[in-house]
Amino acid sequence: MRAVVFTEPDKFELANVPDPASGADLVIVAIKATTICATDVKILHGTVPFVKFPHNPGHEFGGEIVEVGANVKGLRKGDLVGVEAHVGCGNCPRCLEGLYNLCENYGNREAGHAHIGFTVAGGLAEYCAVPAKAAHLMPEGLNANHAMFTDTLGIVLWAFERAGGVRGGETVAVVGPGALGLLAVQVAHALGAGRVIVVGIPADGNRLELASRLGADDVVIAKSDISPARSVRELTNGKGVDLVIEFAGTADAGRQSLEMARRGGRVVLAGSTSPGRELNVDLSVIVRGHLNVYGSVANPQGISRRANVLMQKGLVDVTPLITHEIALSEFSSAWKMFVGRDGDPIRILMRP
Repeated sequence: MRAVVFTEPDKFELANVPDPASGADLVIVAIKATTICATDVKILHGTVPFVKFPHNPGHEFGGEIVEVGANVKGLRKGDLVGVEAHVGCGNCPRCLEGLYNLCENYGNREAGHAHIGFTVAGGLAEYCAVPAKAAHLMPEGLNANHAMFTDTLGIVLWAFERAGGVRGGETVAVVGPGALGLLAVQVAHALGAGRVIVVGIPADGNRLELASRLGADDVVIAKSDISPARSVRELTNGKGVDLVIEFAGTADAGRQSLEMARRGGRVVLAGSTSPGRELNVDLSVIVRGHLNVYGSVANPQGISRRANVLMQKGLVDVTPLITHEIALSEFSSAWKMFVGRDGDPIRILMRP
């Protein structure tokens, strides 16, 4: 089959590789929609732990099952599925809590752990072998484009659930209007937010406009002379917001997120998933502000299944986030576009 291969740090090729091997607990998925995200850039740079080169990336994809393992129940050949990237070992204390994203055997395939597109082959290919417990049957009315967002939307929903969700009528700030931030705008309203403020930088102009179309009540553009935290406080009569969801992934965004929360507010830091970001903050902001600060990485078992229902019910629309469509055979062009932000791509849909 044809697949994208990261041959070594900062080098890749589209190559012919062996078809994925079958297994009793696996389904083989023919990829119908796949994409790249900022984490794939980090993987190619060699900054993501446990990734070994050469590597077949891709963790945001969906497709049709073409082969079902002997032990698999509830899935059939021909089913359309979205894929949840984290597969826990199922036996460690964290997995027994359902927190597959925190599996204590991370990277240990023999123990049963797999992180699709990270520690095992992913979906930037024609086919992918997926542990059945990570394949989610798509609800009626959804297609492969929706399936591609299964893991991504699950990550966003989990970020909210880390902080106890949204209490009806609360004000939520979303920091970073990338794909996850734009999904977060919609999830915030779906969960009952009364007001959503989106924070970006000048280069995010088009994305902030899209955020408004997707339901953001206010947008804030960071300026050199006024901090975004100050602007958010001005929009809230100096009080700050009830909940901050950060998906920008920079140290400055993390610091600003803490400063825009109200006293006793909640802050979820979910953007910096790789090493190298250091947060320099006055601890009294947290202590005297009585803040609840949460780290959030990926999504535990089953969150994606519920996230898909938000798409089915029309509470989350992923279509505007697909800004370009390119064949997987033109991966080099798609990668150049994504990394250089040529045409301001949010998600580039590729069909193997």
